[in-house]
Amino acid sequence: MIKSTRQFVAILKKEGEITEITKEVDPNLELAEIQRQTVANKGKALLFTNVKGTAFPVATNLYGSEKRIELAFSKRPQEVVSGLLRVAQDIFPLSMKKLWQTRSLFFDILKTGTKNSKSAPVLKASLKAADLCRLPQIKGWPEDGGAFITLPLVYTESPVSKKSNLGMYRIQLHDSNTCGMHFQIHRGGGFHYHEAENLNQSLQTHIYIGGPPALTLAAIAPLPENISELLFASLLMGRRLRKTNRKDISSFPILSEADFCITGQIPPHKRMPEGPFGDHYGYYSLKHDYPFMKVQNIFHRKDAIYPATVVGRPPQEDHFITCYLQDLFKPLIQFVMPQVKDVWAYEESGVHSLAGAIVKDRYPREALTTALRILGEGQLSLSKVLMVTDKDCAIKDFKSLLTTVLERIDFSKDIFILSNISQDTLDYTGPKVNEGSKAIFLGVGDKKRDLPTELNETSLEQPFSDPHIFCSGVLAVTGPSYTDDKDCVEVLAKSSFASGWPLVFVFDSAKEAVASTSSFLWHAFTRFEPAADIYAKETENTRYHMSHTPPIIIDCRLKPWYPKVLESNPGVVQKVLDHFGDKIK
Repeated sequence: MIKSTRQFVAILKKEGEITEITKEVDPNLELAEIQRQTVANKGKALLFTNVKGTAFPVATNLYGSEKRIELAFSKRPQEVVSGLLRVAQDIFPLSMKKLWQTRSLFFDILKTGTKNSKSAPVLKASLKAADLCRLPQIKGWPEDGGAFITLPLVYTESPVSKKSNLGMYRIQLHDSNTCGMHFQIHRGGGFHYHEAENLNQSLQTHIYIGGPPALTLAAIAPLPENISELLFASLLMGRRLRKTNRKDISSFPILSEADFCITGQIPPHKRMPEGPFGDHYGYYSLKHDYPFMKVQNIFHRKDAIYPATVVGRPPQEDHFITCYLQDLFKPLIQFVMPQVKDVWAYEESGVHSLAGAIVKDRYPREALTTALRILGEGQLSLSKVLMVTDKDCAIKDFKSLLTTVLERIDFSKDIFILSNISQDTLDYTGPKVNEGSKAIFLGVGDKKRDLPTELNETSLEQPFSDPHIFCSGVLAVTGPSYTDDKDCVEVLAKSSFASGWPLVFVFDSAKEAVASTSSFLWHAFTRFEPAADIYAKETENTRYHMSHTPPIIIDCRLKPWYPKVLESNPGVVQKVLDHFGDKIK
């Protein structure tokens, strides 16, 4: 079982899965650009041994392929999940035979949890001045607000229930002893801070970096709120997670095998500007006031390697771990919601912008009931658009799902817009941060229509141009900029050219949007809000439901209030190609 980043790096070296870069690398934009170029070329993990301004080597792209995911976690996570499901499904009614058949799983469970250890590799060395500036100052995008820790494992405990949470929330390095804490909605650490503020007290916090990969997986896994991430990490490791009690350092136990441990306090009712930050949606999340932590100690292994990642327009390194987690937890979702046959969130859209589901529809509107259940379940509750069918299709292939839905949807009753609700913090399509709307598209039952596959002979009228077919029934057109003509989509909905097409997307560049399925998912679903940007030829309010007559037009143009699209610095790109071109293939 892998215990540290250095041990993982050694395994990757043995497997020929890592490239070592010994030239000096600037952590300000250059290091991140090397990773982006490497990811674009489907390259190896990277070990930077000479990072400007720090004594610590940096490892990135550790999880950027299916093979490296398997090397990090082996087959054990799948075995654990499938074993737990087997027990839950088959053990009742109890019998000695069934108990005996599940003995290996129960023996594994007996070995899980935490274990006190006098020895703590993470406490073997420290930065005496607790100076954050001595850590790698990695800045990923030109307009980022500063350097960030991008793979932090943030440990907090509820001041009320004492239950723990291990989550991944980006950390901006403000100065030598202050760092931002980007607590988002629907996150356990944010709940703990809310409780601490209600008690008018600081929230003690540990930030871990590195250590067993199982800790990273547990921190980002969509676990139910009452399931301990530490327990889950232990279960994945097949042994107890080692912790060290040092009351002179912290009232919390310290996870002994991490590479780095930063301890401190988050004061109540105080905020600092945090951001901008180039995030996984492919845009800058803007500057907002967030809590911050005052650092007290920085400990590290003597041989610590600093793990990091770079996010941006998908797909990036996080694509692989996102898909892995979905496949891992899908059986659990199906167990909790047996009416769900399959479910998938499309990482290419930023994950939370779009999800699809195949469900059972055994009585009238069961599919809708299930859709609402999905939108109330854990991180799936952040989904902005949910497309649902009861017919089997290749759900990971978005065109397959979309075609299946469009062949069956009744536009008069099967589109539901849920307005004035919470929206993912990183999605700026709504009227305010954390506020927006959701859409459900139902396509169930028998096939209702044949979808068009060829453009009609009617000319596309100005100001629209450059029509492209994305898939059967789906048309993409280029429109004028939103600033020049924000209302033109209503005209398109009534045009003869769009007639007969169930779904039409309006882009700033249709050609660019339909270049690939990945490109379409990003250009479309990160650039509209359902309550504001969906139009139809006719819309009527029937029994408090908005009944639509197709074509349905979705306005996916960039709006003036959207943050900037992420773009690399051309000079840095050229420098990377000139100096590291042989390393990023």
